[in-house]
Amino acid sequence: MPEGNLTLLHHKARTCVGSGCRTIGLLMLALLVILGSASVVHAEGPSLTLDLGQTGTKQTAVVLQILALLTVLSLAPALFIMVTSFTRMVIVLSFLRQALGTQQVPPNQVLISLALFLTMFVMAPVGQAVYKDALQPLLAEQIGYEDAWNRGIQPIRGFMLKQMRDKDLELFLELSQSPKPTKMDQVPTHVIIPAFVLSELRISFQIGFLLYIPFLIVDMVVASVLMSMGMMLLPPVMISLPFKLILFVLADGWYLVVGSMVKSFQ
Repeated sequence: MPEGNLTLLHHKARTCVGSGCRTIGLLMLALLVILGSASVVHAEGPSLTLDLGQTGTKQTAVVLQILALLTVLSLAPALFIMVTSFTRMVIVLSFLRQALGTQQVPPNQVLISLALFLTMFVMAPVGQAVYKDALQPLLAEQIGYEDAWNRGIQPIRGFMLKQMRDKDLELFLELSQSPKPTKMDQVPTHVIIPAFVLSELRISFQIGFLLYIPFLIVDMVVASVLMSMGMMLLPPVMISLPFKLILFVLADGWYLVVGSMVKSFQ
């Protein structure tokens, strides 16, 4: 690609103003590096050299930031699951479907979508705090990336610390061989996240056990009636399913389950 076109692309990427133009500029800069890489290739071997011009160090740093951002975005689903209420929501809803015995009803897409929107509802105050304290000043170029990270992680840490057990936190502090902190602000984030996930798994299994009890009673009653009538070849699950469904509907089960899960985070 001619050097004049590369200079023109670089000039357009630097003159954009605002978050939208900044994104376009970064994409154009990445395109500049990719296209420029084809212009300088050593003939002696398969090595590749990027010609970034006079400000090559600064542009290289920007490219590395883009690569780091893409890496973070690829891990975003896992981070979203680990540090929010999504784990508890989706496990409890899965236990509920198994307790009802409805196989694939509601389907996985519906359960995951419901868990996702419930998670967004529960995490809305945390997200607003992150946007106000970290993201908004960062987009306004009032603070740097490091300050934005330190400010943005605090609401998330506070949410996880409120939901976890002290026993789980002490376990991972012991496993990490970290000194016992005197304040909660001194607890490392890499210790808080697994402790929070462990606590979420424990609570979700407890809720799942409580959900199973009424439906298990219905199964036992139906099985006892069928055995007393001599209908041993008739599957009890087939007969108990309508009774479990009508019991769940009459008790307004979705209202109780969703309300209890949301209130458990408050």
